[in-house]
Amino acid sequence: MRLHFSKGTSKYRRPAIYHLCWSMSRWVAGHLLSGREAGWEHVPLEGPLIVAANHASYMDPPMIGASCPRALCYLGRESLFSNWAVGWLLRSVGSVGLDRDGSSGKGLKTILERLLAGEGIILFPEGTRTLDGKLQPGRSGVGMIALRSNAPVVPVRIFGTYESWGRHRKWPKRHPIGVRFGPPLRFDALVAEAQEASRTRVKEIYQQVSDEIVAAIGRLEHP
Repeated sequence: MRLHFSKGTSKYRRPAIYHLCWSMSRWVAGHLLSGREAGWEHVPLEGPLIVAANHASYMDPPMIGASCPRALCYLGRESLFSNWAVGWLLRSVGSVGLDRDGSSGKGLKTILERLLAGEGIILFPEGTRTLDGKLQPGRSGVGMIALRSNAPVVPVRIFGTYESWGRHRKWPKRHPIGVRFGPPLRFDALVAEAQEASRTRVKEIYQQVSDEIVAAIGRLEHP
């Protein structure tokens, strides 16, 4: 697999640093974690894109990114950017800083700016890592981002990271990991409805979109 950078990508990241981190993550997934991947041909290489995945471990972002054929933007707690070395690395790979609960208008604005500029971004509809390894209900935020950006959403399911380094483990252990990408989801009809709907209905639509995304993630099978 070759890594594809969208046009103007250097505005958001350092391609050389991203490629190095991507290559290292692929090596870890393939050699230390016996990673398997499938469905990456569903990922559009150009244009705005939301990669929506289940969240079981700190390992999820780099492992999913390593299986994706195009560069993605990542989310990270804003506090992580305060350390100059960590902050430099996060900015170099195109990360977006968010406050603790991810609800700041600044963070949302940045995410939408990246999408409207034609970038791809990885989001976790569940909002936080699962406690028991099972897929949790989605939060309405990802539905709001999907509708406001009108970007296609590629559902992704990652397997094995909970067993390798879930909340119940202090240190990671070797465990096979699988990543499967599904066909893109579009919500054109709901985008049009939301433009004319009441505020109450718009909130319902956001949650409906999030629920459909989580359901699509849940239907994906181990590669």
